[in-house]
Amino acid sequence: MLGGMQERHKDALIKLRVALVQEMVPDELVEHLVSKKILTPFMQEKIQCKGVSYRQNSTLLDLLPRRGPKAFTIFCTALRDTGQEHLAEQLEEQERCLKPEVPFSVEEIGVQRWREPCERCIDDGDGPGNVAMTSVDFYLSHQKQAYKMTTRPRGYALIISNVHFAAPELDYRHGGEVDLVSLKQLFSHLNYQVVVRSNITAQKMISELDLFSSLPEHARLDSCIVCILSHGVDGAVYGADGKLLQLQDVFTKLDNAHCPQLQNKPKMFIFQSCRGEEADRGVDQQDGREQAGSPGCEQSDAGKEDGKVRLPTQSDMICAYACLRGTVSLRNTKRGSWFIQDMTEVFSKHAKDTHVADMLVKVNACIKKREGHAPGTEYHRCKEMSEYSSTLCRDLYLFPGVSL
Repeated sequence: MLGGMQERHKDALIKLRVALVQEMVPDELVEHLVSKKILTPFMQEKIQCKGVSYRQNSTLLDLLPRRGPKAFTIFCTALRDTGQEHLAEQLEEQERCLKPEVPFSVEEIGVQRWREPCERCIDDGDGPGNVAMTSVDFYLSHQKQAYKMTTRPRGYALIISNVHFAAPELDYRHGGEVDLVSLKQLFSHLNYQVVVRSNITAQKMISELDLFSSLPEHARLDSCIVCILSHGVDGAVYGADGKLLQLQDVFTKLDNAHCPQLQNKPKMFIFQSCRGEEADRGVDQQDGREQAGSPGCEQSDAGKEDGKVRLPTQSDMICAYACLRGTVSLRNTKRGSWFIQDMTEVFSKHAKDTHVADMLVKVNACIKKREGHAPGTEYHRCKEMSEYSSTLCRDLYLFPGVSL
């Protein structure tokens, strides 16, 4: 995955997008860009299958901003080489008029600029407010069906935040620092001991997870949190060196086999990263709605052998993702990512009397309402949808303020 196009180059493409979509002749132009390795053969097929030229041009312009820092210059050269010099001159003139600037907001892989004029930040960008405390009555009436969650601290929270990347194709994650501050404050207010590691390689991420997994303190604490903020693809996140760490390796480090100190204790995972390159453009809601009930399923009792209870290799985990598989996540450079904004607000307000799975449902509802704003582009009114998966076996209440 490439990125890194300068913001003034992206802006020039946006400002001239209508003319480019209407006037470009795509066939030979795309061939030139493939020969220069700005586009891949797969992208060429993706463009050509759009049929009419204006749709091909629109798809090409959607792909260009993520194709590296040289993509703009090579694109202008390709326009000249294919007899479209007037478009190259307009682009270069537009680029000269624009000064480099930090975008107001960007999506996770740098495809477009995103503006959210109607959205409200949390505490003016300073992170979550004080977390509401659980009442004694609520704790006494819910603690029997819940995981034990009373130690101080509740556990350790490891946050790995990568915003600087050595690989030129991976953009600086503007707004990532805001997410880090918000999560540090949130987890601290929820009685976790926060450990932060910033801008580390994929191998260093593995090493830090090994150290975290082997902490002897886990044995006396009730839970743990692992949070990774970075660029990503489906099933993996990037280290600061541009190499990938597989998410399955993250889960393995904390599973029942590799971290016995946390057996039968809840382990929370939070991933703020892309899981692909597709932007969710949403659909119009139809009148009426349908709801389907969940079918029942048969259960069988787990057996015992030699008096020892067997555990699945991975259990008692809940994992929250910023977006769906194959899609990008969205981030605002001043207020942080959509997902972390909504998660910190929901957890601050509702952790006192709502278990984690239900809070993540509330986060989904908040994300569902958000919408990107990029008039004149194919990304206008773009959407995002968060999700979570769970192998929890009891209700996971964080019980802020409770200490026994």
